[in-house]
Amino acid sequence: MRIITFNQLREIKNQLPEGSTHVIADKLNLDVQTVRNYFGGTDYDGGHAMGIHIEPGPDGGYVTIDDPKILDMAIEILQEAGLR
Repeated sequence: MRIITFNQLREIKNQLPEGSTHVIADKLNLDVQTVRNYFGGTDYDGGHAMGIHIEPGPDGGYVTIDDPKILDMAIEILQEAGLR
């Protein structure tokens, strides 16, 4: 489990190179919309919720992440691209 702010989660998502959500979805055998929902999207018809819980607070609120696999992959992609 990991806790970050919602704004930090969105910043990571916004820094990802184009196509990264597809790469993550393919590697984890998930719908791409499910990966987008992980980063704050709300299209549950096209994807599923992925174990994030948002609580009110500063910096967009606190996000408790049950399984950080998607977040870890996103950070790895950013590091490989020299963006983090």
